[in-house]
Amino acid sequence: MTDPNAIQPSELDQLPDRDPEETAEWQASLDAVAKAAGPHRAAYLMRRTLERAEGNGIALPKLLETDYVNTIPTAAEPGMPGDEEMERRITAWNRWNAAAMVTRGSKYGVGGHIATFASAAWLYETGFNHFFKGKEADGSGDQLYIQGHASPGIYARAFLDGRLNEHHLDNFRRESGGNGLPSYPHPRRLPWLWEFPTVSMGLGPLSAIYQARFNRYLTARGIKDVSQSHVWAFLGDGEMDEPESTAALALASREGLDNLTFVINCNLQRLDGPVRANFKIVQELEAQFRGAGWNVVKSLWGSAWDELFQLDTTGALVRRLREVPDAQVQTYQTRDAAYIRQDFFGKDPALVEMAKLLSDDKILECFHLSRGGHEARKVYAAYKAAIDHKGAPTVILAQTVKGFTLGEGFASKNANHQMKKLTVDEFKKMRDLLELPIKDSDFVDGQVPYGHPGADSPEVRYLQERRAALGGPAPARRTHALAPLPSPAEKAFASFDKGSGTQNVATTMAFVRLIKDLVRDKETGRRWVPIVPDEARTFGMESLFPSLGIYSPKGQTYEPVDRDQLMYYKEAKNGQILNEGITEAGSMADFIAASTSYATHGEAMIPFYIFYSMFGWQRTADQMWQLGDQLGRGFLVGATAGRTTLTGEGLQHADGHSPVIAATNPAALTYDPAFAYEVAAIVRDGLRRMYGEAAPGEDPNVFYYLTVYNEPLPQPAKPSGLGIDEGIVKGLYRFNTAESAGVSPAANAPRIQLLGSGTAIHWVLEAQKLLAEEWGVAADVWSATSWTELRRDALEADAALLRGEERVPYVRQALHGAEGPVLAVSDYMRQVPDQIAQWVEQDYSSLGADGFGLSDTREGARRHFGVDAQSIVVAALAQLARRGEVKATSVKEAREKYGL
Repeated sequence: MTDPNAIQPSELDQLPDRDPEETAEWQASLDAVAKAAGPHRAAYLMRRTLERAEGNGIALPKLLETDYVNTIPTAAEPGMPGDEEMERRITAWNRWNAAAMVTRGSKYGVGGHIATFASAAWLYETGFNHFFKGKEADGSGDQLYIQGHASPGIYARAFLDGRLNEHHLDNFRRESGGNGLPSYPHPRRLPWLWEFPTVSMGLGPLSAIYQARFNRYLTARGIKDVSQSHVWAFLGDGEMDEPESTAALALASREGLDNLTFVINCNLQRLDGPVRANFKIVQELEAQFRGAGWNVVKSLWGSAWDELFQLDTTGALVRRLREVPDAQVQTYQTRDAAYIRQDFFGKDPALVEMAKLLSDDKILECFHLSRGGHEARKVYAAYKAAIDHKGAPTVILAQTVKGFTLGEGFASKNANHQMKKLTVDEFKKMRDLLELPIKDSDFVDGQVPYGHPGADSPEVRYLQERRAALGGPAPARRTHALAPLPSPAEKAFASFDKGSGTQNVATTMAFVRLIKDLVRDKETGRRWVPIVPDEARTFGMESLFPSLGIYSPKGQTYEPVDRDQLMYYKEAKNGQILNEGITEAGSMADFIAASTSYATHGEAMIPFYIFYSMFGWQRTADQMWQLGDQLGRGFLVGATAGRTTLTGEGLQHADGHSPVIAATNPAALTYDPAFAYEVAAIVRDGLRRMYGEAAPGEDPNVFYYLTVYNEPLPQPAKPSGLGIDEGIVKGLYRFNTAESAGVSPAANAPRIQLLGSGTAIHWVLEAQKLLAEEWGVAADVWSATSWTELRRDALEADAALLRGEERVPYVRQALHGAEGPVLAVSDYMRQVPDQIAQWVEQDYSSLGADGFGLSDTREGARRHFGVDAQSIVVAALAQLARRGEVKATSVKEAREKYGL
């Protein structure tokens, strides 16, 4: 009779069984163990066998989960250097001052978070005392991505070491008066302390991975040896729900980024409740990271649990810990020993017997206090294991209690994320628990005092000595006194001034051609970092492959299929191009790392990231904000731009709004150039401002967003005359007049000013001709390279007027005296050109591509949106008719003539 439990041949893999009899013996042994000792024993043996196989290098699928215990047993923990008692006292001061700062600030209603740092204090303190390298260490020191809600604890430590004073702490979240502290890690607000903005959850983990990868890139390309730098990312278990948090795990393991460690504070709570109420977040994360190829270190239980594990001779305790859901673990944190005896131990006869050997105090110590993330020795062991592990990144899953040491009113309570203060009585209990020398009389008028042992105290001396040994203060951001990068040869830019003659050239191609010349520059060429999300050939960048190479830590281990072609696909260990695949988020993380290298590593790099304009700002605007917050510099290039230029792609690919989103970012200088020479002038100015000699009052910590188009058109020569380059950079200049264009009608003809940006200027030029030849209207054409910069200049002029300073907006200066009304046209929604409307002294109207995109020819799409040349003519006539300068019937005649 066939055994129904036996594995059937159809279930086997494709490998032939060389010894079926031996296989049957192994299966029979497993069945026997399960029958005699139970399924738990059988499962135990299988796990241990698989672990042994993995340790011996036998190719088997990895276990995705291990038992719910510490990865490093107590007996295997390394000896911890330093003075543990001293570090305990330092941590106590930091806990106190973090809570005091937020509580004192609560009277102003500015908020703050106490519970996160309370749970993570030892995760930070152990790192600061033993692992985190400062800026004076080898390479560039370590890069620390601090969990945003833990910022009060970092400020408290900076207060202890003398970098902040009480006045700073009292201005937590109150920056407008000066000497204030931003709520979270914000380099733009506190640039000497914070390097990386992390509070937009999920972006910290993603950025940390690409920062570690960019460190390898810098070293491989010979820019700077930063092989000794380590990236530490401190994250919350709830934060790992964000898609960005785990989006690049495979990249980190695939490229063997052992210079990267994630420290996930598993306090089992998100903002308003359990992370995995009915499940176990630690086990889920372990499986996720191990499956992605990471080294996983779990630090779950403190030393108080050692006695319990020694008593667990049957494995019942480990099984029970694995099956209890997280929300119930939180409940144990708030309940008495009797409840824990009944609910936890009472589920298994072996555990009932174990509980008889434990006092109530012992049970409460284990379930209320003893977590791996709250003991310096456990944290040190985990960190050392991470640093020692080679060939893969490490994630440390450290279990803690949210609100630890803050009292029964805080610990593990669902609402503790929103709790902003402690009462005086709660502070006094906390003081006694932490054994701090703070007297009752120090609480003046109910105000909790800050605590400091003294600038020359043993605690402060110890802290400063440890930081000196590790390379200086941390976290810290340094803006190195870098010499301005030399300007590239002028011929790279001037070559575009003469136009393309009879050749049709898209502005995307013009930009790529410019970059090809710039990366050849002997002085600055190697500092360019081309970034593209997979579709390099769409943007005409394949010509860069063989000359620059695509970065890969493995080089090229295969023969490319197009090796016999001139522009073959070339990967190299020192490749310059970052070809990221289909990930705008990953590409932006690359860009952020490269754009801030001038501060992180003291090496100015010039990144340009070229992408489908529709899939840049729309998908990753949060990262663009992060880029601005981190003071990044470089060029974002929205290619295949506009709502009507990408023929046939339809709604999802039709960008009619990226300049609107970009305009909301104060650090983004947004340009919509129409011609190749404008592209060259804008890039030249960007290099000067960001990497060369910025003019007085100019902020170099900006980035440029250029929209470029895939529509091949004749590129005109740059007009002669003064102020053209200034106008291109400021956002507006007169491209021609009706007279200079050779289409001028009668001398007394009605006149209109046509403003166009990007590809729309070609429709405007056609409309200029139609207006003159068919309707007797003179039109002057202006190129509006940046509606947003025009608006910002006007806003600054308005602000100056309020200060009593006389200043006229540039847009009003440029258009001053221009005859007739103004009609502005772009390939974007009308909101884009309408940014300047209130500062234009003439009658103003606009045309744009509002609404959803559609699949059609360019001509069909433009007619649909009413932005083609004929629609511009009708709109111009309508404006002039309202002013009585043309007959009202002309508008109707034009509509009928053009079939509108």
